[in-house]
Amino acid sequence: MTADGTDAAKPNAPIKERRFGFLRRTYAMLVKELIQLKRDRLTFAMIVVIPVMQLLLFGYAINTTPRHLPTAVLLQEDSDLGRSILKALENTAYFKFTREVHSVAEFDDLLLSGRVLFGVEIPRGFERAVRRGEKPAILVAADATDPVAAGSALSALGQIVQNALVHDRVAGDPADPPFEIRAHARYNPAASSRLNIVPGLVGTILTMTMLIFTALSVTREIERGTMENLLSMPITPVEVMLGKILPYVGVGFIQASLILGIGVLLFGVPLQGSLAMLALLSTLFITTNLAIGYTFSTLVQNQLQAMQASMMFFLPSILLSGFMFPFAGMPIWAQYIGECLPLTHYLRIVRSIMLKGSSLENLQYDAVALLVLMLVAMTIAVTRFRRTLD
Repeated sequence: MTADGTDAAKPNAPIKERRFGFLRRTYAMLVKELIQLKRDRLTFAMIVVIPVMQLLLFGYAINTTPRHLPTAVLLQEDSDLGRSILKALENTAYFKFTREVHSVAEFDDLLLSGRVLFGVEIPRGFERAVRRGEKPAILVAADATDPVAAGSALSALGQIVQNALVHDRVAGDPADPPFEIRAHARYNPAASSRLNIVPGLVGTILTMTMLIFTALSVTREIERGTMENLLSMPITPVEVMLGKILPYVGVGFIQASLILGIGVLLFGVPLQGSLAMLALLSTLFITTNLAIGYTFSTLVQNQLQAMQASMMFFLPSILLSGFMFPFAGMPIWAQYIGECLPLTHYLRIVRSIMLKGSSLENLQYDAVALLVLMLVAMTIAVTRFRRTLD
């Protein structure tokens, strides 16, 4: 006590109260955020799903040295030496014979459509020519639009000759083998990475932007309070969806035109195929991504969740589509997932049209796949769209 009867400790009391008040308020805010995070199931799932997804994809699905690549064979004669050569090719673990063709036209069609990455042609009279010392040649044609996938396999061809001779009675001097293998890297003979990357960027950029544009469409209406006005109008869910999607089709078409124009003018990417067909299939791809983004907007409750859902879809798209890593080198289960992604099919389309000059007949599988994915996404979106607010 002081001389005037006041408590000497009281002047310090406000300071302690402020300190404890600061801690209580901070703690209360911390608890509030934890409760909100717990209630926001999508955000909480993202915390767990994204690192697990990245670990699994990079650990199991991603392979920078692809093996067992699909290969077609045009065997114009069935001989012991021919079978030894094919066995030696398979023993390298780079080639997996999935198709046997009977004509050069079928051989070329498989490469144009992308159903195989390599084609091996053993000519008629090959073994007889070898035994007579005429040194015939075997053709190995490679789809070099993906230099990473083709490069390692082509570099392994040097050991094929002697490995084939080990299993056959033909004697050969290593310095002067009795036959040769002629490797022909088609569509990208210089193995230029820009010819692979630039067309792929068209699909990757469109996937990211189109998803985000429409994923925010419905949630933006809800957060701004304009959804009540929209729901009071005599308009069907299909009309709402088309009204929100169609304006962005033009935006996506402008983006695709800019990227392709820059790729052709600055990076020298050729355009071997039909520009009209590329524009048509690009529009289909853009609409498919817009439909998927709109579907996300009907499944989530706010714009943050819409962005998170878009990123969860975008991550496997760039990893499993063949944009960053060779698609054919992935395990089968990863390829099945990749076949469900629009970007996988569009990468085949844009690379085939620009670098190979493929026709619609060569690309009908991927075009139909995009159409099916678009219809599935639109069906889910229309079904999920609510005519009344919860």
